[in-house]
Amino acid sequence: MATVYCVEDDDGIRELILCALRSGGYDALPFDCAKAFYDGLKGGIPDLALLDIMLPDEDGITILKKLRADPSLKEIPVIMLTAKTTEIDKVQGLEAGADDYISKPFGVMELLSRIKAVLRRTGRQSTGSEVITIDGLSLDISKRIVTYGEKEISLTYKEFELLAYLMEHKSIAVNRDKLMEKVWGFNYEGETRTVDMHIKTLRQKLEAAGCVDMIKTVRGVGYKI
Repeated sequence: MATVYCVEDDDGIRELILCALRSGGYDALPFDCAKAFYDGLKGGIPDLALLDIMLPDEDGITILKKLRADPSLKEIPVIMLTAKTTEIDKVQGLEAGADDYISKPFGVMELLSRIKAVLRRTGRQSTGSEVITIDGLSLDISKRIVTYGEKEISLTYKEFELLAYLMEHKSIAVNRDKLMEKVWGFNYEGETRTVDMHIKTLRQKLEAAGCVDMIKTVRGVGYKI
């Protein structure tokens, strides 16, 4: 279980983020200011940090620069959280070493999706084998490339995540609610039609590359490879 430190001074937003993180399977620790965050780092290094830019004692950009300057902390992946939306603010955060940037207000699904992507990209989250190959279909998790034979298949972010989860659970029938939870990061009751729509487009792309009947429909349950 990955540990995420959340540095946010707004009580309501911080509690919302904590609930989202814990529902997404992360161990989440909250901090309302820079000092509390620095104290928390003395007790353990997180797998990822969410940093609000506007904090009461020290802004998030300054915190980020200090992290990147410290040999023992510089590898911590950081996602900046801020209400600022101008391009210069984003550029300053990214140039200071941020791994990603989310503008408020943001949705729970977007937050969890961005966290998952950063953890994978930085190698902080175990995803099993880096390359999964089944009957000629190959999925490279670290490079985010899918190929069938010599053909590369272009997938959207969610299509890739959906295919990766099914391939990682080969021969197991996975229900729609589970796919919604694991791929979209939240369980929206009644919204499993989203899964069906993504399965449809994913199948079309696989079949266009010559990979036919890879994803099976399990009646009354969901899908499986």
